Amino acid sequence: MKTAIVGINWGDEGKGRMVDLLSQDQDIVVRYQGGNNAGHTVVNEKGKFIFNLLPSGILRDDIVNIMGNGMVIDIEHLCSELDSLKEKGIEITEKNLLISDKAVICMPYHVLLDQYEEERLKDRKYGSTKRGIAPVYADKYRKKGIRMGELLFPDTLKERVKDVVEYENLIISGYGKEKVDPEEMYNWLLKFSDRLKPYITEVGVFLESAIKKDKNIMFEAQLGALRDIDYGIYPYTTSSSTLAAYAPIGSGIPGEKLDRTVGVVKAYSSCVGEGPFTAEMIGEEADKLREAGEEYGAATGRPRRVGAFDVVATRYGCQVQGADEIALTKLDVLSYMEQIPVCTAYEIDGEKINNFPVGPRLDRAVPVIEFMYGWKEDITKCRTMEELPASARAYIYYIQRALGTKITYVSVGPGRDEYIKID
Repeated sequence: MKTAIVGINWGDEGKGRMVDLLSQDQDIVVRYQGGNNAGHTVVNEKGKFIFNLLPSGILRDDIVNIMGNGMVIDIEHLCSELDSLKEKGIEITEKNLLISDKAVICMPYHVLLDQYEEERLKDRKYGSTKRGIAPVYADKYRKKGIRMGELLFPDTLKERVKDVVEYENLIISGYGKEKVDPEEMYNWLLKFSDRLKPYITEVGVFLESAIKKDKNIMFEAQLGALRDIDYGIYPYTTSSSTLAAYAPIGSGIPGEKLDRTVGVVKAYSSCVGEGPFTAEMIGEEADKLREAGEEYGAATGRPRRVGAFDVVATRYGCQVQGADEIALTKLDVLSYMEQIPVCTAYEIDGEKINNFPVGPRLDRAVPVIEFMYGWKEDITKCRTMEELPASARAYIYYIQRALGTKITYVSVGPGRDEYIKID
């Protein structure tokens, strides 16, 4: 069984929590795109963990975790994550982790270029995490990237770094900044390469063998459908494909097809970064929801923008992700509300619409808000639908009807066992 766990909205939907939960039935978990510009939070009996690069199945000893060719990897940050786990008594070996030799390395100059561009844009900035993601993906497609597999060949690596840095310095000079030293960049790679060499391999060969043995494979996405480079709120997107359809390509098995796609959706909306966010709340109302949901970016710590559940955006996200089912997270956060706002449609230039627009039309969209009854009681101990208050059940069933996609999981708390399975 090949299963993708993907975000339906702007990211931060709770994918790490669902991967950790559902990985109990998996043999392999693969991260197939993105870098350390987003965080997946996992809470279980071992503690609370935030992973920016490592797959969220890394805490299960019997699972092989793979960082696919679609990722961009800051090797210094990755070593820091491994060190953090080791400090908590969790040792990661090549039996637990494999890294694609085709994944591109996010270099220090990519981080600098990201910062320089945001500085140049000033109030027109895209809301980058400034972790080098756009520049490194640009280099990947300009064929100026340095791949993980090149760490295995230090002799040829030195010449590659020299050639690439010569090109990068042309761009850096355009910003009026100090040029990068190729020797320094080469030494940075060597500093972390010995630590990571045992994990680097042709993961496609491993995955094809696993498929022939009928192993269960889970594909973990970063961010959500509305941050996808093609189908998201461009240009306020990430620089890779966040869609389930990209999972086999970004993992190393492009000829394979998925069997199941689980879309993860919050019971309300949240968004880190810039760009249109139609259902956004502001002021005291937003502050209450942000505090109740602890809505701060796992990767950056930035306060997330929050808002009402957005039917229009979420239905679109389900469509482009090809979601077979939905995991609804953080329902418990809404327990403080007397009435729960829902964005049921958009209004653009006086016209009510139900389809998600793109470009300038989305910028002009105004939310059509309706309200549902709240439940005003603690639901974190509920483990069946019958135990939930009637108004909480009504909220879940409304969302399911509005999206036209079955809800199979509802999280009522952050812990591994704090959820309801709907048959």
